[in-house]
Amino acid sequence: MTDRRILLADADAFFVAVARMADPDGAGRAPLLIVGGRPGGRGVVCSASYETRAFGVRSAMPIAQALRLCPDALCVPVPRAACSATSRSIAAVLGRFTPVVEGASIDEWYLDLTGTEALHGHETLEQTATRIRHTVQKETGMWLSLGGGTSKLIAKLAAERAKPRAGTDATGVRIIAPGAEGEFMQTLALAELPGIGPKLQAKLKTLGLERVEDVLPHDRLTLSRWIGRRPAEWLWARVRGIHTAPVESRGSARQISRECTFSRDLSDDTQLQAHLRALGAKAASELRAERLSARTVTVKLRDSDFTTRLASRTLPEPLESDRAIGDVAVGLLKKLRAARRHPARLVGVALGGLSAARDAEQLGLFGAPANAVERAEDRALARAVDRVRERFGAEAIQAASTPTRRAP
Repeated sequence: MTDRRILLADADAFFVAVARMADPDGAGRAPLLIVGGRPGGRGVVCSASYETRAFGVRSAMPIAQALRLCPDALCVPVPRAACSATSRSIAAVLGRFTPVVEGASIDEWYLDLTGTEALHGHETLEQTATRIRHTVQKETGMWLSLGGGTSKLIAKLAAERAKPRAGTDATGVRIIAPGAEGEFMQTLALAELPGIGPKLQAKLKTLGLERVEDVLPHDRLTLSRWIGRRPAEWLWARVRGIHTAPVESRGSARQISRECTFSRDLSDDTQLQAHLRALGAKAASELRAERLSARTVTVKLRDSDFTTRLASRTLPEPLESDRAIGDVAVGLLKKLRAARRHPARLVGVALGGLSAARDAEQLGLFGAPANAVERAEDRALARAVDRVRERFGAEAIQAASTPTRRAP
């Protein structure tokens, strides 16, 4: 069987870089930069420049705390339209190297280059990744860090090791050769694995398990006694680098999604709904930035025992407003919670069935039906909010249901 050749392309300090290109005379000249929130200490850091990170500033940190660490940092709002345009430009370049490109987020893309060896002159995966990196930089001005391997998991972990950091020899490209996955995984802490949140980290630490190499000697049965069958099966596979999920190309199957893993399991429905509405608003904002609307809303709920459940609804008319998408998502969440009331460790929302957005101002000859999920007024209001946030920052307008404590 042919080994898969998968890359994860991660745009370096994406929001910072876009902000600097969008405002070279302002943010572009700042030696230290925080992107996100609003000046005056409110909100959280969306992204921080490498210079600012040297002071200990990190993404998701409250801006007040970040400014205490680095008082000279310049705060600017996320340039949403420029970010969406830059993301599309990068994706277009990546699509020239393989038809199988999956957008994982606005600044991350998986590429499946399996079977494309002849197309690229039988060069190594590292050579192809290096060429991709320089092509994207030349055509978009953005640098990528690329990780590669035989699975999406290995590619993502390798991309983290490829990122330029002080005190490392990272070159922006890190490829894990077939057969070397086990050796690579043993260099990692469990906290580095996607999906291991603070609560599971704490549980594993009480068992003396902090690094991948600590878990490897234990069989599934032993792990099941310690943390439960489902988490044990998942962990046993991950520490061995086993991950068979395919790279799904953009197209009709494409979705825009947001999810969060809680620092502690949540049982309160009001809190879960508030987090879900906040995630839905973020996904809807990206949807509108790309001038799209969605007909299908899917809610993902992962319980404390790692049981993952999904519920979807496909609407007769496409949606794009925060309110309508949030209402549909909350309805689906209630359905999932009614069927099984376990504490939740993760909640997420995905928007699918994407198509070109409608005119927000067009009411139609007779207006929307009385039972319509979304009205033209909802779309107009959502776009007006986007314009305010574009000018004054992501925290300029908050929904009343936005959680006061952010999940990591």
